[in-house]
Amino acid sequence: MLDLSLYLVTDRELSLGRATVDIVAAAVRGGVRCIQLREKRASTRAFIEEARAVKAVLAPLESRIPLIINDRLDVALAVGADGVHLGQNDMPLGDARQLVGGTMIIGISVESVTDALAAAAGGADYLGISPVYATPTKADTAAPLGLEGVRAIRAAVSLPLVGIGGINQNNAAEVMRAGADGVAVVSAIVSAVCPTTAALALRRQINSINTETTHGNR
Repeated sequence: MLDLSLYLVTDRELSLGRATVDIVAAAVRGGVRCIQLREKRASTRAFIEEARAVKAVLAPLESRIPLIINDRLDVALAVGADGVHLGQNDMPLGDARQLVGGTMIIGISVESVTDALAAAAGGADYLGISPVYATPTKADTAAPLGLEGVRAIRAAVSLPLVGIGGINQNNAAEVMRAGADGVAVVSAIVSAVCPTTAALALRRQINSINTETTHGNR
């Protein structure tokens, strides 16, 4: 079963000069359960090389952690990644699904209930609700949806939902209480002095929600 509870999106520009593979390894030690490799400025060759390096870090782990490639289905196919995450301006979901069939996870970024319904009907495996809060890590996002936006999308679709955008250890729990199955973070881990410690703090918030759910309080 795909565990999207704590989902790391990488960003080379926010890494404080550290290698992406090192941040990924540290974050996984802290409890990250899904990695999305995002490279907006790297060449295709450099993107492929980095994806293979990250995949090599994840491969020996007993707890299977999927590697999702942001935007680039060609890179995902080249390295044998577990999936691809597509935005509203990337390759259409139908075309991506035709190319990979059921062999690859496909996540879709959604900015509204309309987007979410279309992605669900088109065969997406999970949805990234973006952005929940205002975020400086992406300049091309829509207005923040807030918790009400998360609730509205949760009510509209049954697919797994991951909230992204301005999420950190102070608000991760409330995003999940609103209906998200997990939280995706960038700077909260990538820019942390210790990515492992930052991931552990987020994991504690997520575990507290899981405990609430077990006792029927969510």
